[in-house]
Amino acid sequence: MNDPVDISKIKDPMVLDSYNALLRAAELARETAIQTNTGIVISRDGKITHISADELRAEAQAKTQNCSN
Repeated sequence: MNDPVDISKIKDPMVLDSYNALLRAAELARETAIQTNTGIVISRDGKITHISADELRAEAQAKTQNCSN
């Protein structure tokens, strides 16, 4: 995705629900990859990128630390 989504501009409830479902699915994919010690492949800045389970764990830990501060 090239441009970040401004959710405040989404008026259609089905589109908003779909967007939120995609976010939940992405988070579940990350959690599953961590549990199974596998990586995921994403598109970041228009480039295909592999993220290892170790990188996902580090991102999750950083996110948890940021939320607790």
